[in-house]
Amino acid sequence: MKELLEYVARQLVSRPEAVEVHEVAGERSVVLELRVDDEDLGRVIGRRGRVARALRTLIKAAAAREGRLVHVEIVD
Repeated sequence: MKELLEYVARQLVSRPEAVEVHEVAGERSVVLELRVDDEDLGRVIGRRGRVARALRTLIKAAAAREGRLVHVEIVD
């Protein structure tokens, strides 16, 4: 999941070298923390959060295929 999120985020931003994804394992789920450059934060969130919602949906669907529970957080 981490690699998928990193790949998609790199395609969206203008500075792909600044994209970082950290995986935090919990008891029942995994949290993926996505960090991008400050200038690219708007591109990753999108208008009214549409791009962020699409990213979360994509990752949750991929995780469900593997029987896992994954949450995506966009941090600055």
